[in-house]
Amino acid sequence: MQLTPVDDPSDPRLRDYLHLTDVSLRRLTEPAGGLYIAESTKVIQRALEAGHRPRSVLLQEKWIADLAPALEGVDVPVYVAAPELLEQITGFVLHRGALAAMHRPELPSVAELLRDARRVVVLEDIVDHTNVGAIFRAVAGLGADAVLVTPRCADPLYRRSVRVSMASVLQVPWTRLPEWPEAAAQLHAAGFEIAALALDDDAVPLDAYAASAPERVALLLGTEGDGLSRTALGHADRVVTIPMQRGIDSLNVAAASAVALWALRV
Repeated sequence: MQLTPVDDPSDPRLRDYLHLTDVSLRRLTEPAGGLYIAESTKVIQRALEAGHRPRSVLLQEKWIADLAPALEGVDVPVYVAAPELLEQITGFVLHRGALAAMHRPELPSVAELLRDARRVVVLEDIVDHTNVGAIFRAVAGLGADAVLVTPRCADPLYRRSVRVSMASVLQVPWTRLPEWPEAAAQLHAAGFEIAALALDDDAVPLDAYAASAPERVALLLGTEGDGLSRTALGHADRVVTIPMQRGIDSLNVAAASAVALWALRV
């Protein structure tokens, strides 16, 4: 490894790591710069295993030994800084000790992602990175094949999403959809029935839907609070609901995704 001690938070070589807590800024600068931030030695290791290429690494000295095997033969600068400097640079206390600026992999086309899939999840405008990460974790653990996100959905590669997902966003295939109605047309062209998870008087209970679900299902989930847009619901083939008790009308979107995916498992 090319170990380089650093002691100046304004060092231009560290610009990828500045202001990591500014969500609105990072939402723009990371995709535009073609990078994402992997946080913790475990996430960095999984990113490397997934074939992602690092641009640089920034860590505390005590984490060098943990990361050295994963970086063997990887020709990138590794910056070593004291904990206090890391906090100045990033804006938070880095408990997990290591960060890597990773090159974003090229996303597959929608057609490529859907070609061999049977169960996919579509996220419409979900803006909370924690929910996005939790949904990816459910997808990975419960056996869905892919995730598709709408243009305004939160970035699955934002570091909070990656961390909450237990790095499964680096393993689960995903891509971005175009706007409606083109998104629905592409799903239908691949043979998917769009099942919208929503509250509706005419909705089919999840267990009844799962008992006779078609071979290919695209489970459509909406944003926190408002749920799915009228446009999305207008393009859905079925509306499905999770029956609830004790006056509770719905679950958190990440919890709902897990329940629905378990019911629709193949």
